Amino acid sequence: MASLELYSKGASVWIPDPDAVWVSALLLQDYSPGKKHLPLQLTNGKEVQYPVGSPSDLPPLGNPDILEGENDLTALSFLHEPAVLHNLRVRFLDYNSIYTYCGIVLVAINPYDQLPIYGEEVIDAYSGQDMADMEPHIFSVAEEAYRTMTREEKNQSIIISGESGSGKTVSAKFTMRYFAVVGGAAQQTSVEERVLASNPIMESIGNAKTTRNDNSSRFGKYIEIGFGRKGDIIGANMRTYLLEKSRVVFQASAERNYHIFYQLCASRELPEMRSFKLDAPEHFRYTNQGGDMQISGTDDLSDLERTRNAFTVLGVQPDQQMELFRILAAVLHLGNVNIQISGRSSDKGYIDAGDRSLAIFSKLLGVDGPQMAHWLCHRRLAVGGEMLIKPMSGQQAVGARDALAKHIYGQLFTWTVQRLNSALRSQRGKARSFIGVLDIYGFETFDRNSFEQFCINYANEKLQQQFNRHVFHLEQEEYIREELVWSRIEFSDNQQCINLIEAQLGLFDLLDEECRMPKGSDESWVRKLYDQHLTGKPHPHFRKPRMSNSAFIVLHFADTVQYECDGFLDKNRDTVFEELINILKASQSELVAELFQQQGNVSSVANGSVRSGKRATREHKLTVGFQFRQSLQMLMDTLNSTTPHYVRCIKPNDLKEPFLFDPGRTVQQLRACGVLETIRISAAGFPSRWTYEEFFSRYRLLLRGPQSLDQAQASCRQALPELIPDPDQFCFGKTKVFFRAGQVAFLERLRAEKLRVAAMIIQSRVRGWLARTRYTRICWATVTIQRYWRGALARRLALTLRYSKAALVIQKTYRMVVVRQLFLMIRQATITIQAFTRGTLERRRYRLLVAERAAVLLQARVRGWLARRAYRRVRAAVVFMQCCVRRRAARRELLKLKTEARSVEKYRELNKGMEVKLMQLQLRADQGAREGAALRETLQAEREATSAELQALKAVIQKLESQKHEKPQPCTVISEKEVEERRRAEEKAAQEILQLTQELQVLQREKDSLYKEKEELSARLLEGEKAREECVNQAVSQASAALGAALDEERRKYQGLLRDFTRLEQRYDNLREMSLLTEHAKGHRRTDSTRSLTFEPPSPTLMTPQSLTPLSLSPFPSAFPSPEEVRRVSVTSPVDGRVSTWSSETPMDQLMEKMEVAKATAVKMKGEDLAHAYDAVRVANKFLEGQLRCQHSQKEEEMEALRRQLSQAISGSSSAAQHQEVQELLEAKEQECVRLRRELKELKNTVSLRQLLTQVLPSAFSPETTPCPSRRKPATVTGLFECRKRDENKLIKNLITDIRVDSALSLPPGLPASVLFLCVRQADCSGDQTHARSLCSAAVTALKAALKKHSNDVHMTALWLKNACVLHDLLTQHSPKQTIDSDELAPLTTDVSDLIRALSDLCIQAYQQLLSITEKHLQNIIVPALLESEIIPGLSGSAVKLVTSRKRAGSDPRAVGGDAPTMASVLRKLGALHTALSRQDLPPTQMEQAFHQLTYLISSSALNSLLLRKDMCCWSRGMQIRYNVSLLEEWLRSRGLQAGGAVATLEPLIQAVQLLQAGKKTEGDAQALVQTCTALSGQQIVKILTLYTPHSDLDERVTVNFIRTVQGLLKGRSDGHPQHLLMDVRRVFPVTFPYSPPSVLHAEQLVIPDSLKISFLRRV
Repeated sequence: MASLELYSKGASVWIPDPDAVWVSALLLQDYSPGKKHLPLQLTNGKEVQYPVGSPSDLPPLGNPDILEGENDLTALSFLHEPAVLHNLRVRFLDYNSIYTYCGIVLVAINPYDQLPIYGEEVIDAYSGQDMADMEPHIFSVAEEAYRTMTREEKNQSIIISGESGSGKTVSAKFTMRYFAVVGGAAQQTSVEERVLASNPIMESIGNAKTTRNDNSSRFGKYIEIGFGRKGDIIGANMRTYLLEKSRVVFQASAERNYHIFYQLCASRELPEMRSFKLDAPEHFRYTNQGGDMQISGTDDLSDLERTRNAFTVLGVQPDQQMELFRILAAVLHLGNVNIQISGRSSDKGYIDAGDRSLAIFSKLLGVDGPQMAHWLCHRRLAVGGEMLIKPMSGQQAVGARDALAKHIYGQLFTWTVQRLNSALRSQRGKARSFIGVLDIYGFETFDRNSFEQFCINYANEKLQQQFNRHVFHLEQEEYIREELVWSRIEFSDNQQCINLIEAQLGLFDLLDEECRMPKGSDESWVRKLYDQHLTGKPHPHFRKPRMSNSAFIVLHFADTVQYECDGFLDKNRDTVFEELINILKASQSELVAELFQQQGNVSSVANGSVRSGKRATREHKLTVGFQFRQSLQMLMDTLNSTTPHYVRCIKPNDLKEPFLFDPGRTVQQLRACGVLETIRISAAGFPSRWTYEEFFSRYRLLLRGPQSLDQAQASCRQALPELIPDPDQFCFGKTKVFFRAGQVAFLERLRAEKLRVAAMIIQSRVRGWLARTRYTRICWATVTIQRYWRGALARRLALTLRYSKAALVIQKTYRMVVVRQLFLMIRQATITIQAFTRGTLERRRYRLLVAERAAVLLQARVRGWLARRAYRRVRAAVVFMQCCVRRRAARRELLKLKTEARSVEKYRELNKGMEVKLMQLQLRADQGAREGAALRETLQAEREATSAELQALKAVIQKLESQKHEKPQPCTVISEKEVEERRRAEEKAAQEILQLTQELQVLQREKDSLYKEKEELSARLLEGEKAREECVNQAVSQASAALGAALDEERRKYQGLLRDFTRLEQRYDNLREMSLLTEHAKGHRRTDSTRSLTFEPPSPTLMTPQSLTPLSLSPFPSAFPSPEEVRRVSVTSPVDGRVSTWSSETPMDQLMEKMEVAKATAVKMKGEDLAHAYDAVRVANKFLEGQLRCQHSQKEEEMEALRRQLSQAISGSSSAAQHQEVQELLEAKEQECVRLRRELKELKNTVSLRQLLTQVLPSAFSPETTPCPSRRKPATVTGLFECRKRDENKLIKNLITDIRVDSALSLPPGLPASVLFLCVRQADCSGDQTHARSLCSAAVTALKAALKKHSNDVHMTALWLKNACVLHDLLTQHSPKQTIDSDELAPLTTDVSDLIRALSDLCIQAYQQLLSITEKHLQNIIVPALLESEIIPGLSGSAVKLVTSRKRAGSDPRAVGGDAPTMASVLRKLGALHTALSRQDLPPTQMEQAFHQLTYLISSSALNSLLLRKDMCCWSRGMQIRYNVSLLEEWLRSRGLQAGGAVATLEPLIQAVQLLQAGKKTEGDAQALVQTCTALSGQQIVKILTLYTPHSDLDERVTVNFIRTVQGLLKGRSDGHPQHLLMDVRRVFPVTFPYSPPSVLHAEQLVIPDSLKISFLRRV
């Protein structure tokens, strides 16, 4: 019990409650010894009186608020049941955290909901991290086991237990998934895939729906996952325990049989399943007893498909799967076999001969139906040495049928487990160590408990004993390590209960003895139990029920359980008659026979026994109880030999509702699974443990004397006895100080009191300072008022004086202005006169200068005209001479072209189509001419008709005019009638005019209105067009963005596939090396390493038909063709009627083969083609002979000069290095001479070929019939390198594969690629496309090999990335598909499109390798440098948390001091990459993309770790992280890398840090957080707020109401962020390489050092 001083007014205590188990209350008065009641106030405001008989009856104290939601229960100040329950409730309901540590135990509460905390990004976040630093998680336990195994090379075990429905199977599944990912290097190999594939199989045949769980495991399993030396999974093994076979034949209400039966019924319509004659599960007795056929949220058909896929992964063939499903379907039909009763009084059972279910069962299993029907209703007895057959009653026959069904299913289950183990067995030798995952049933107690519950609870007793001893052992190790003087901790040992069950004359022993009795029964066994453990020698853990004589009670460690004895003996025997087994052994099905043939080869059956007529000797060994005890003992031996890790799964409610917490059920399970026992053991010793430095930092204000962190231990040892008088309440260790329960709270109270007194002193000082400040301000205000009044009077006097002075100044100024104006007028007049005079003089001078310049200009023009006339005469003469010369050359060319035109016959064939087209065009032109002539005639006729009509009209007009002139004048006398008519007409006309005027006005108004409407419509139309254009632009932009996103996604997928291909290729190379090593070990001779590149086959991407030239396939071609080739040519060649000249082997054939001239081409050549080839060879040979002679003479001179230099150097200097260098140069020159001699020899062979051609075809080489080539000649380009075929491998080795690192890094960027391209281009220009392609292919293969060779070198990877990019750009620039504007860029005639594609992929691979190297270096230092390093000294030193978590067993010690990574380490790694990229002069866009990827990795890794670490979520740590991020931002900006998005990827981390530093109290703060943190998802914001932990008294924990407010605001935010918790660390941004055409490349521009040794290349 804690110290009585802590029971003061306002303290929090816990009191029992019938509904909530424990409720919180506040003390209203201080407690003093002797009080009988304690006044308390509940949380609802109600006041109660708590009875207290003695100090031991005081209610448990509550922990401080700062410890609410602690992730480790042992870190609580008060360790008791209500504190544990409240902490679990707060974490589960308020923080949605389902995992909590309890010392070495991980408590996992089933949420009954899908949580996004098991993705690969979460696995990456926990991989390699310390268990004490991260939030509790099942992955943290798995990581701790994995790290301990790899570090200590000791086997590990993870023990997962709990009630049915608490989530054991899911936890085990996630644990295996973690090992599969971590142990498989992020890529699931076949072993990891098989390990994960075992889960759906075992779930389908071993799990079923119960009232407590929809997917309850009805068996226990222990999976051993074996690991190799490198920590990779190499195999696995599974052991199973106590399959619940009774479920096959019976299910309780609202429960189901095993899932596999319902899956088969759901797939009955599949073609391959129709032969099983299955029906709905309602029609089978073994599946319809529970009444619940479906499980909500599951699809049995898809589950069966997943099960079949898992079988396929594990190597089970489809036909064998069908056999397995056939047996399961037969079990269903067996349950429908109708056993009838014959006779009126007799109870004899029989089966009708026409029973359909029995017929289907017999057909499916391939057994004899009548025999099966007979032995299901009869049994064989041995009486007096004779065998008798006795009929069984109907009830006995039903029992035999059900026993057979259970036995078949048990054998099938055992065979499946064996098959899985054989598939999971290691293929690479014995595992170095293993991690075992135990998924076993938890403690069970039901309304009716039978044999299964008895075995399950016995297993839990054994596991609890092992757990208690392990916890005690850890506590003992801690005390011994700290050299404490301690007394033994008492803990509840359940050895007596275990002895009651398994000892001699225990429950199991008596049960086996009763099973051996001929007439043994459950009642007689119970009477023996009463006599042995109740009457004779009463056992403390055994009792008898009051109202029953067929049951017994066992007091287990978790609860008291009453077991009903009905069926104990039958379930323990689990017998099946031998006759039925013999029928199954004779089955026509191979699998059925295999299942039951194995039974005869072993002495015991897995889960039962076979009963024959004669009772077997030592039959007790075959009982289920005996076998279960044996397997359990083996399991305990395995667990005791490993380091255990415990996971306790808790079921929060029985309604399976998400996030519903039932305190009563939870406390019951906490007591049953041993969590409270762990708390009790910890509380019995010293649960609170502080290092001296942490204690000094927290309680330094309670210490006296000099306070220095270096003397923290001495200060603590001196001050603690004064603070805590009882020396039994604390103890000093080597590095820690230990406290009993409640003492930390007592120290906190002393500290709070000291702070309160200090606060009062500070308040008094502050109040005095405020009073003095107020008095000072009043005095200052009085003086200020006086000063301002006196100033006003002084200003008034000064204003009067200023006015007087201003009047005087005005008068003085006016007089001055008058006199000044007069002076200025006189001065202006004088200046004007002077100006006019000077202007006149200057104009006169100017006219003289103009006249003189005009004379000079005339002279210059005349002289120029004379010079130009002389030039024109000379130029005309030169042009005339040039014309004469060119005319002569043109005539010669014309004669040559005429000769070509006469000799080239194929052009005539080609021009036939052109002649037809010309004739057609001529016909069309003639037809058009005829149509034009007809149209012109028609137009002429129309014109003549029109002119005739015009003349007629003119004649009519003239006639009318003449008649008008001849008409007499009208009479001037007008009658009155006519006047009246005229007046009326005028009036009528006026009215009409008025009416027309009005109509015109109306029309004008309508016109105006229409004009306005037109303008409005035009405006609307314009606005509509603008809006439509904006919509179109917006749609186009959206479509462009979508297309861009799709393109990026496709590019990312392609690059991901390329990355996978690279990994597969590397795996293939590793396997090939292993196979080669195996062959070498068997005695094969090792191949020379220098020949590996020459004869190594190219990569699959480069194996094109063009690259497989005869030269590459065989370096030494045979001189004679094979008979098969001759036969093939003679059969497949077309018959042309003339005898082939090359039909027999001639010296010319041998010479052509020797000169590597293709014979297939020579066979098709005509005589004129050979003549052309002869001329071309002759001209080239003359040119090469002269050039080679010149080079040979130059080389001889250089050799002589070098010999002289060598002799001088040897005589003048004794330097060995200089001598070696000169000697190497001399050897290179000698090799060059040898090469020149070889070329001369080849030229001689060519001359021999020319002579031979002249002898064979003399007419073909006459000057008159020598044809010209008809194909296009390759472009003539200078400034190239020539590389012969035999020097190709040497060139590749010297430039790529065998180059030294220092030499390679000293080369100019892209030099090897430039040299290779010049060689390729020279081969292409010379017409040797095969050589060009082979050189390109060899270069790509060598670049790949160089990348693999330097897979861990950043500088060399950057170098080969640069060369791959340069070679790709050069080949793209000279590709025939590329548009070439410059005359100097001649396109390549060789098709290298596939090689360009291969180079593009190689660039991507080099880029990915470059990032992979840097990421590997950064992976382990990102979190320590960015989150843990304290660059700002002293920021978090004064803010130490109240309680620190204890380190787990086996956790790695953290690096301290100078070994801890800092931001300088990260910047050094990034700087190394930047230096490597800059040295190779890579484009800025590539550098930006690379650092964009790396900064995303840094940001996501740091943010994921921050979201999983509670110790990092505080204000002071946020300041440190923000400063570290600012250093990274400054580094990126200083190198100009912010444009590529590198800085933008840090935004989520920056906003997370801002969230830690922002206010978190009011609703305004919540709105500001939601508006600011736009780069974070809602789950991330809520997670950070939940993890926020104050590290000082000045800070406060974030309230639940504030978190709810933020969640409500986040629901209305639609920012398109996916609702994920952690960022995807493995996300890869697609890389793009911008195409930048390089400048024209010439050999003269390259500076090639002698260290490359490529002097054998010849400049062309």
